[in-house]
Amino acid sequence: MRVTVVLFTADLRLRDNPVLGAALRAAERVVPLFVIDSGIARAGFVTPARAAFLADCLADLDEGLRARGGRLVVRAGDVVGETCRVAAETGATEVHLASGASGYAQRREERLRSALAADGRALRVHDAVTTAVAPGVLVPSGKDHYAVFTPYHRRWSAERLRPVSPAPRRVELPRVRSLPLPGPGDLARGPAPAGLPKGGESEGRRRLAAWLRSGLSGYAVAHDDLAADATSRLSPYLRFGCLSPVEVISRARRAAQAGAGAEAFVRQLAWRDFHHQVLAAVPEAAHRDYRPRHDRWRTDPDELAAWRAGMTGYPVVDAAMRQLAHEGWMHNRARMLVASFLTKTLYHDWREGAGHFEGLLVDADVADNRLNWQWVAGTGNDTRPHRVLNPLVQARRFDPRGEYVRHWVPELAALPGAAVHTPWRLDGPERAALRYPAPIVGLTEGLARFRRARELD
Repeated sequence: MRVTVVLFTADLRLRDNPVLGAALRAAERVVPLFVIDSGIARAGFVTPARAAFLADCLADLDEGLRARGGRLVVRAGDVVGETCRVAAETGATEVHLASGASGYAQRREERLRSALAADGRALRVHDAVTTAVAPGVLVPSGKDHYAVFTPYHRRWSAERLRPVSPAPRRVELPRVRSLPLPGPGDLARGPAPAGLPKGGESEGRRRLAAWLRSGLSGYAVAHDDLAADATSRLSPYLRFGCLSPVEVISRARRAAQAGAGAEAFVRQLAWRDFHHQVLAAVPEAAHRDYRPRHDRWRTDPDELAAWRAGMTGYPVVDAAMRQLAHEGWMHNRARMLVASFLTKTLYHDWREGAGHFEGLLVDADVADNRLNWQWVAGTGNDTRPHRVLNPLVQARRFDPRGEYVRHWVPELAALPGAAVHTPWRLDGPERAALRYPAPIVGLTEGLARFRRARELD
């Protein structure tokens, strides 16, 4: 009786999972395997937020497999060594895996293919599992990736997506030992953010259905409104593969009543694929400038600490940073705003910001996080690399009544209307009573400093 192994990575779902589907077609028995990867743990990428969410995802995946006669097999250690060990123990002829864009994922794939081949086993890698369109499928003439989003999006929008597949009815395992399912404390030390959402495919599908039913139609109008919280909040479920991007796109496009909302929402998923194809072609962009600007980044530990703590004196910036600390998530508009403030107003290295985000964001993904930071910093794929987002202009535009700020910066909650965005303009005693810091830098000063550093004057 033939046996195959499914190595789950960032595809923690049963529905529309081509990796699992191919493995089931290839053999009578399948080992659904997840390896608690010591390499990722050593790199510091398993944080309390992602550990808690991952534990939920694995428990939900195991429950779904058990309902179909199977279970999730858990091992810990070097992912290549443990996968080969499971394949040898069960007599598996093949291992099935979703492709990844990062340098780490590419090296893992190469190591695994070589190690399995040495034992006479095959590695089958499947594309369009963690993205809707696989990196490398769409390329401009003479190049290995698109460097600008607009032409990529034009091609991406015309691409025919693969059909969405159902969850398997039955999963049968051979005899194989497994570690217990890990809890959050087994994966990372420290408490998860208090407002962290529940992980897993079941919760992701529940949220997707609610979003398509009541949120999608208004997305084009309200997605930048900070207080409205009118985004899907599906990013953690896409990052861990609890939801299939192909299915999400297909269902959004079928929601005819959504109109412009569906178009705007799907465009954001195209951005996700865009960043993955950039990183797959240029893995070093996770650490190095994609387009160097010869920046001479400033180093000021006090400024960086104030930014991290949400104590910069700019209420909309501070509100966003406090939301991040509490929820392990931040509104997309707010992410752009705080990134611009750090890299262009304070003129700090984008890697400092990306690293802080990765320490707290539940949806932190190397491609999206690192390349979005580069886009804002002007070292990435932005066609206007020197644009600066003024936090006061952004606040007036996207939080005009100050509701977002009042929620996350309670010391300013009593201020009326838009006055919440400029508390330093209050009179002395009233200002002192707020116990809120003065701005750590003037916007004019910060802009002038940035322009001098980039030699734009």
